[in-house]
Amino acid sequence: MSDASPWVPSDPTPHSLHEAAQECRGCELYAPATQVVMGEGRAPARLMLIGEQPGDSEDREGEPFVGPAGELLDRALAEAGIERADAYVTNVVKHFRFREQGKRRIHMSPASKHVRACLPWLEAELQMVQPEGVVLLGGTAGKALYGADFRVGESRGELKEWPLPAASGGTSPWVLTTIHPSAVLRARDDREAAYDGLVTDLKAVAAQLAG
Repeated sequence: MSDASPWVPSDPTPHSLHEAAQECRGCELYAPATQVVMGEGRAPARLMLIGEQPGDSEDREGEPFVGPAGELLDRALAEAGIERADAYVTNVVKHFRFREQGKRRIHMSPASKHVRACLPWLEAELQMVQPEGVVLLGGTAGKALYGADFRVGESRGELKEWPLPAASGGTSPWVLTTIHPSAVLRARDDREAAYDGLVTDLKAVAAQLAG
């Protein structure tokens, strides 16, 4: 396995990225997945949200954040005063990694090799979107940019500097990390508090965008 570089167009547009990604063989996850799931939204956009990977619903529908976690994210964004339609939403890894359990497909976190393989797609999306700010949703997104030692709890809600070279023709965006909306759904003890924390982080994003 190498990475997605041979399939990534040099001058990315939403259409060219979507078309090129259909043929990507940068890692083995393409084989069992229903389809590739690229980002969606405005390009360029002031805000880019980056999650982990598509889930079962996203894999079947071919769009990011359309399942239960996506519905929760939409609600949190609206409560924070951010229009999802004004942002670009994507994932670090573009194929659903899962294991089969009877008729169910159980989510498996992508391995570091899958993150590395998919990073050229994310870099192309950043080049295309040229965001002013980036929200990292969860640890996988954080590790993709900051390395294996990244921990959400150590930097959550704080503005961080962009760790990679600036996208072609643009300046480096600021970065804010929060939990993935699926972590709210998994919360057993106090889901309401977990949701409120997500909204608080997104309100900080809205305030930063407002200047």
